[in-house]
Formats: sequence, C-alpha cells, structure tokens
Amino acid sequence: MDQQQQIAMVQQMRQQSSGNDQSLQPSLTYDVIVKEYTIPTSAGETRVLVYVPNRKKNEQAVTWPVFFNMHGGGFVLGQADGDDPWCRLIADRAACLVVNIDYKLAPEHKFPTAVHECYDVVKWMHSNADQFSANATMFAIGGHSAGGNLAASVCLLNRERGGELPILLQIIDYAVLDVATEPGEKPDFPEAIPAHVARTFNAMYLSKPEDASNPLVSPLLAESLSNLPEALIITAERDSLAEEARAYAAKLEADGVKVTHKEYAGAVHGFTHHGDIEMAEDAWYLMSDKLRNVFSRAEV
Repeated sequence: MDQQQQIAMVQQMRQQSSGNDQSLQPSLTYDVIVKEYTIPTSAGETRVLVYVPNRKKNEQAVTWPVFFNMHGGGFVLGQADGDDPWCRLIADRAACLVVNIDYKLAPEHKFPTAVHECYDVVKWMHSNADQFSANATMFAIGGHSAGGNLAASVCLLNRERGGELPILLQIIDYAVLDVATEPGEKPDFPEAIPAHVARTFNAMYLSKPEDASNPLVSPLLAESLSNLPEALIITAERDSLAEEARAYAAKLEADGVKVTHKEYAGAVHGFTHHGDIEMAEDAWYLMSDKLRNVFSRAEV
C-alpha cells in the first residue's frame, strides 16, 4: 500500500471515529482556564491547548510546574481535544499547568516527525516559560497508547541531547513500546487491538521498515534506559501491549530508574477513556497524585 492509499484509508477511519465518540467524562468538574496556542516546531506550527488551575498557588502568584500530554490513536487517529476533560482534572488535582499537544499524525507525517515535534514543544515552553507563569525547572511528560510511546521517546531524545530539558517524570499509559515485534506474536485477547490493525498503524507510522528497531520508535529496544526520568507505568491486564510495558518497567528499574507500575485487573486497552468510569478515574487520580508528589519533592 503506497502513501496515497494509506492516507485515503486513514481519512475514512478518522471520519468514522469522529462520529462514534463515546468517551468517558470525569464525574466532577474542574475550575481551570483553557487557552489555545500555536507553537513553532520542526513540523511547522503545532497547536496546543494549555490548562491552568483557576486559582493562585498557595494563595501566591507563583510559577506552575508543567505536564505535557500526548493523546493516543495509533499515531494516525485522535486529537488533543479528546483528552480535554482529563487534562482539566490533572491541572486542578496536580496543581500544574498542562500542555496538551496536538501533534502531527501519520501517514501524512511519518516518524520521526511527531517525536521531534513534541520535543520541540517542550523545548519551546522551556524557553518561554515566563509567558505562562511556568516553572522552567519542573517538567513532566506523559501520554496514552501511541502518546505514551512519544513520551518515552522524548525522554530518550532528551538524554541523547544531553538532558537539556528538566523532565522529572514520564507517565506511560498502556503504550506501545515495541513496534519491531510482529503484532501477531504479542499476547492476544478478544478485546485487544486486532493484530492486522496494529500492523497497519505501524506501517503508516514508519518511514521505512527498519525504523521499527530505532529506540525512538521502540523504546524497549534501547540499549540502556539509565539516566531517564522517574516513571509511572500503567498497564491494562487484557491488553496485547501490557507485556512490553511490564518489560519496559523492569528494564528501567534494572537500569536504576525509579518506577511505579500499576496494572488494572480485567482492564482493556484504552480503559482510561472508555469503559468503567470508576477504574478510569482511579488511573487519572494516580497520574495526578504522582505528578503532585514529584513536583512537591522537586520544590524541597
């Protein structure tokens, strides 16, 4: 399938998915201010949604730590707006500024576009923190499914570039971390992403097949995971990607990185956005509590 055929297929998938949105919504409302910005990156102009708690931190006009969020969708579907309700929750509960990145999608924009684009957003915010009352020394990054892959890859890229960005925590939520392994060889469950779908998404994301072994595509294959940020890794028991995330958590720990790993029994891929609201909110509360904890430790 050539790129034009890929684009035609994915455009149809996007139209179908936009008409079937039954995403979960938080059970509470959160008082945050949301503004849209366009940031210059290597991918052109990148749209972001920025969330700020509608209050003064500790009753003082102090700078906010920053969490960068990347949505899921197999690198080819979704948009930042899909995570909007939950970014509000994180901003309020973690008392931080959230930058929700609407990164460029494949197959129109293949690897490494989104990795470098997300990195550029973090770097731009680091250079322009004063404009947002942001704390340029306290960043965290995370994502869901493909977005979790991008979060892990940005951390690896940051290490490769000498650790110029102050990323204190990576949140990896049921992410694909090994694109090189044939999807049909991964654990299978009736509720899991079908192997042929995963195979198609992978092919659309990669510029060439050998890119699958690049650690910025498959973070699990990195020779070393030392000197990376602390990690919160969330897995769903009945997800074909859970095994590689468990392996990633173990490899991080073996290389000296602090890891918190929670697996949700009976959960399926995407459970933080679809399915049981109680289980989903437990995961979002875990993310926001971990962010607050890491940022609080950094302030000491």
